Amino acid sequence: MANKFKLIIVDLGNVLINFNHWVAANKFVRASDRSLNDIYSMLFDSSFTKSFEEGKVTSEEFFLAIKNELSLKMDYSAFLPAWNEIFYLTSDNIEVYQLVHTLKKKYKVIVLSNINQSHFEYLKENFRIFDPFDKIVLSYEVGVRKPDPKIYQYALELFSVRPEEAFYIDDRLDLVEQAERLFIPATQFKSFQGLRLVLEENCILDAEKKPAAGRK
Repeated sequence: MANKFKLIIVDLGNVLINFNHWVAANKFVRASDRSLNDIYSMLFDSSFTKSFEEGKVTSEEFFLAIKNELSLKMDYSAFLPAWNEIFYLTSDNIEVYQLVHTLKKKYKVIVLSNINQSHFEYLKENFRIFDPFDKIVLSYEVGVRKPDPKIYQYALELFSVRPEEAFYIDDRLDLVEQAERLFIPATQFKSFQGLRLVLEENCILDAEKKPAAGRK
């Protein structure tokens, strides 16, 4: 059965690759007199991080701001690996990556991510996860982050598709709901098998053929 979709939009973090912010926070706590929770909040939930992900500050400027706020006893060369080495692949990530190769045969495929330049450059150098995509849309390059409608619209305009002709995949429910408010069909990623079922239900993927009963 035919479907209306022309574009598949895939989130990066916890879909194509997982991450653990606490890995970085635990490294920085050794170089600061601030609490672990304070460090975590400053690194990942602060206005500094937002500005970094919107491309308003460089990696060096972000480091200097964090160093000052947390009184970090650390130079930039030590900061970068502590900041970047938070990513890891799971079996679900690998299957999503392989799935994108399959989807690419019929659809345009895009990565849409809230990410800073340092993390993206680290990922590009250390993980082979971007090669099947037609375009990569990054918040620090576009200048806005999800859930700002402008970044979703930017992704649609790359291939001149209407919202209803795209399908969006993200692990965060709030970002899925924002896509749906913009009339982009979407699903929350929880597992590869769950995603595959949703794509089959929407006729984006053909249903897996199961062996007939009694056959070996």
